[in-house]
Amino acid sequence: MDHDIILLGASAGGVDALIRLCSDLPAALLVVQHIAPTSRSVLPRLLSRAGPLPAAHAEDGEAIHPGRIHVAKPDHHLLVNAADHRLMQRRGLHENRSRPAIDPLFRSAAVAFGPRVVGVVLSGLLEDGTAGLVAIKAYGGISVVQSPEDAAWPDMPRNALRGDSPDHCITLAEMPPC
Repeated sequence: MDHDIILLGASAGGVDALIRLCSDLPAALLVVQHIAPTSRSVLPRLLSRAGPLPAAHAEDGEAIHPGRIHVAKPDHHLLVNAADHRLMQRRGLHENRSRPAIDPLFRSAAVAFGPRVVGVVLSGLLEDGTAGLVAIKAYGGISVVQSPEDAAWPDMPRNALRGDSPDHCITLAEMPPC
């Protein structure tokens, strides 16, 4: 089965990692980068400049498009509706001290798409993404963790390695371009 839904989760040090990865892949990319709720996010603009794939903040009810980067808005969790596979933006409770958080996206996409999903935990603090990777694996998807030694902030990758047996623990250079 094709893995055509790529989920990228990042926090501290993650913008540089996302820019390096988001250049060209014929898949749908869904991105959560921890950001302060009152911040003005320019991440879609940075990711669009990084390569040929267009990036934009996800809109509630929007269809997921291959070859496009859908980015969580500040202060909103990015989710996938399992019934119709459309994106949802919700201001639910903070998870792992964050909104947007990585785990809600990973869990909802795992339920919606099962083995089509690849979840990637990148640089950051604390443990967001760990529970989401467990869900991805439980539904037949692939879990990937940036090598802690390669991450600007190794806590999230290190915690993901402790909480799951990821399919891959690799450096950014070893990850195929997205």
